[in-house]
Amino acid sequence: MKLKLVGLLLIGVAAWGKGLGVVSSIHIIGGVIAVGVFLLLIAVAGLVGAVNHHQVLLFFYMIILGLVFIFQFGISCSCLAINRSKQTDVINASWWVMSNKTRDELERSFDCCGLFNLTTLYQQDYAFCTAICKSRSPTCQMCGEKFLKHSDEALKILGGVGLFFSFTEILGVWLAMRFRNQKDPRANPSAFL
Repeated sequence: MKLKLVGLLLIGVAAWGKGLGVVSSIHIIGGVIAVGVFLLLIAVAGLVGAVNHHQVLLFFYMIILGLVFIFQFGISCSCLAINRSKQTDVINASWWVMSNKTRDELERSFDCCGLFNLTTLYQQDYAFCTAICKSRSPTCQMCGEKFLKHSDEALKILGGVGLFFSFTEILGVWLAMRFRNQKDPRANPSAFL
């Protein structure tokens, strides 16, 4: 049941983000929707296995849910463990890889100019900046600082929520294992299992 809700939530959030224009990358939205559909299919497989007392389906549900736990636990711990200097490195590396159009979209949506004032490229970024703050005052806040604030907050939230749901997945594995070993009440009582 939990996986079904999480799957539907992921699909809904991705559609909402695309509809509002919060996320413009089709790759990110496609990935989030794919993960949501995958979790939804796992939940349906577990539900069908539980209703029909299908031991093989419950076994594969347990295995897949255990693998999801391992990945989710690792990613959650990584989100909580990443420090500010690593976040700065990731933001800096991704800034120079993205297209000028994406940079312009980010500068307009965050109302900032340039990344960090570390190189001469900052002057070039600032010269081509189209953010509203540039017309209001002679200096704009650097995008790197805003990105760091948002990424730090988002990583803590993602790590905490992911950690919580990863432990509920272990509970799901344990319950599926217990239910899998129960006898089907509709089955012939003289049957072996």
